[in-house]
Amino acid sequence: MLESVGALTGSPWIYAVVALSVVLDVFVPVLPSGVLVITAATAAAAGTTTVAGATGQVAHQVPDILALMVCATAASVLGDFVAYRLAWRGGERLDRAIARSHRLTTAQERLGAALSRGGGILVVIARFAPAGRSVVSLGAGAAHRKVKEFLPWSALAGVAWAGYSVGLGYLGAQWLGASWLGAAVSLLALFVAGTLAALFVRRPAPAPAPAAP
Repeated sequence: MLESVGALTGSPWIYAVVALSVVLDVFVPVLPSGVLVITAATAAAAGTTTVAGATGQVAHQVPDILALMVCATAASVLGDFVAYRLAWRGGERLDRAIARSHRLTTAQERLGAALSRGGGILVVIARFAPAGRSVVSLGAGAAHRKVKEFLPWSALAGVAWAGYSVGLGYLGAQWLGASWLGAAVSLLALFVAGTLAALFVRRPAPAPAPAAP
């Protein structure tokens, strides 16, 4: 995969491929968008090292890391918002589907409580969990949470996830080289973050405090 993505690093198409993968990931969580972002960042780091040594000019021959991060962030927020709006307008069929899913129902309850307290950090953490982004975005839309309650946290989640993923790929290549070892360490760090986030998201919501007599 590193070689395949590396072949695109000299073309703007790398940004389109990354953006499409990240947008669609909210609907098809099995897409390896995080792997793709890390691989693109790793290839960019490798290209920077090679081209700098040869000609001293790197700006036009490899993806810009900042542009890659902006692209991944924007695509993440766009995908979240599309899923949110679709769930908002989903109607009775979607409501019944969510009601049959304990995972989605629990996410709705936790997300609603968190957003009502102004603590949408759950949206940020869920962005790292496998399928957590889908669950939270659909849950927020189906529960008709306000845009101003959901979208800012979605944007923060996108920045955090994109920065973490791009940073892993780029720094992994800088420290360990653009080899299978550097890619493997970066992907392992992404997997560990996803596992911890999934454990947090699946944690039972705290019981509500009893009403005062």
